[in-house]
Amino acid sequence: MQRQLVEILACPLCKAPLTLAVTREDATEVLEGSLTCTACAEVYPIIEGIPNLLPPDLRRAMEQEATRGGGH
Repeated sequence: MQRQLVEILACPLCKAPLTLAVTREDATEVLEGSLTCTACAEVYPIIEGIPNLLPPDLRRAMEQEATRGGGH
């Protein structure tokens, strides 16, 4: 994720601005980290350069599905 992208992103739940916390980056983009809502404090992970802005319930359901092997 490009750092400047945080300027145009908003919390999908309450539409407030997000703050960026970086745990790993290269010369051009953030690879790992999180985006935190300045109003509701919801945290959205950034994994392999991709921010996951799904609402928390949907994100948890997808993570559980992936853990179970996709139900196959």
